[in-house]
Amino acid sequence: MNPSERIDELIAGLTDWRGKTLASIRKSILAADREIVEEWKWMGSPVWSRAGMIAVGNAHKDKVKLTFSHGAQLPDSDRLFNAGLGGNAWRAIDFFEGDKINERALKNLVRAAVEYNQIKLKKKAPAGSRAKARKNKKG
Repeated sequence: MNPSERIDELIAGLTDWRGKTLASIRKSILAADREIVEEWKWMGSPVWSRAGMIAVGNAHKDKVKLTFSHGAQLPDSDRLFNAGLGGNAWRAIDFFEGDKINERALKNLVRAAVEYNQIKLKKKAPAGSRAKARKNKKG
């Protein structure tokens, strides 16, 4: 099975509110940027990536957790992050039964994560390739 099929299977196996919540989160993430790739990591976790990891989703007994790998560096004007606030890198959103997902705010957060990853990737590129990229943009 490919990662998307595994995520489908995971969601189908969550027959309570957690499956619906994870499906809704997934839909918002994929709608935020059409180039986001779904992955399956750590023996059973859906991961969404573009130019690096964006977020990982996990269903727990009493919540669905969406953890952003560089959440501490992302703007969160809608204050979606409600877990992992003390760390230097990760930030998470814990969704509990009955919570409404703010799709607009979640998409904005995902787009900010993609932008962060792209900037980080450009900084890691060798100096010569950065210079070539600037030349190509001028031309």
